Amino acid sequence: MVKLTWYGHAAWQIDFQDAVVLVDPFLRNNPKSPVKPENLKKIDFVIVTHNHDDHLGDAFEITKGKGAKLISMFENVLPGAKEGIPEDNLIGMNIGSEANFGKIKVALVPAVHSGNCAGVVITGDGVTIYHAGDTGLFGDMKLIGQMYKPRVSLLPTGGFYTMGPKEAAMAARMIGSEVVIPMHYGTFPGIDSNPNELRAALGEEFKVPILKPGESFIV
Repeated sequence: MVKLTWYGHAAWQIDFQDAVVLVDPFLRNNPKSPVKPENLKKIDFVIVTHNHDDHLGDAFEITKGKGAKLISMFENVLPGAKEGIPEDNLIGMNIGSEANFGKIKVALVPAVHSGNCAGVVITGDGVTIYHAGDTGLFGDMKLIGQMYKPRVSLLPTGGFYTMGPKEAAMAARMIGSEVVIPMHYGTFPGIDSNPNELRAALGEEFKVPILKPGESFIV
């Protein structure tokens, strides 16, 4: 059993049996987040898709406070040393392959955005999850699906800065996950799209849970 909890925007906590992963921990200044960094308990890994404030968020504070490992594109983790994070806890990766961290496996994959960006594929307990980060639609999403076969895809649907529901529906078909969960909408003006549009566009092809911040989905 793997539990995915949405904290609003692109922030997720993923509870595996032996590891707790936090992705894009924009919490303190996130008007939709029901938790703040001080409310978190055990965190083993913090993964950041890119260095924009609404994704990097509280990553350095949480990594240092919880003794977690911080994983991101190489340039994104470097400032963590100045925040007092031990060098061994800063894992600067790049796009290209899957790395085995014992309790989980992590692959950084392409994304079409700015800010030293990537998507991330996380595998643990036999479940693979694709967090697309901030991205537009691109054809190699099909390769991500073929290579890693994620059971769950977390896709931005807010539009303006990222895909909207129309583009996310095509992305979902290319990736092929059985579960597609919309994110990165409703936080600020300009990304207030309706996630039900994604569900309507996909029909009965996929399971499309629509979560409220703080709610969880169990795989």
